[in-house]
Amino acid sequence: QVQLVESGGGLVQAGGSLRLSCAASGRTFSTYNMGWFRQAPGKDRNFVAGFNWSSRNTVYDDSVKGRFTISRDNAERAVYLQMNSLKPEDTAIYYCAARSTSSAPYSYWGQGTQVTVSS
Repeated sequence: QVQLVESGGGLVQAGGSLRLSCAASGRTFSTYNMGWFRQAPGKDRNFVAGFNWSSRNTVYDDSVKGRFTISRDNAERAVYLQMNSLKPEDTAIYYCAARSTSSAPYSYWGQGTQVTVSS
């Protein structure tokens, strides 16, 4: 099965930037769709950003649009989330996830990485 490992989280001041990485091992389909989710304390896990292989488009939650960018490396073995202009409300555990097709649920999940934005 696919294994996902996040890294790059940490403590940053408001207005700063972080780049999250998600390294994949095991089976990886060239057509894999991947996404980033986050969960703040006491709240549900919410979608942040995603990539659709078929349409080659990216989708962002309105709360991060214009500030976050999802990307993949040349070998498509890693997924990144560039986070700029961070706000305290961005504080959450961030998870990367993958699915084989856009019609499938996100069935592969990393363990998460903590992002804390101080004011």
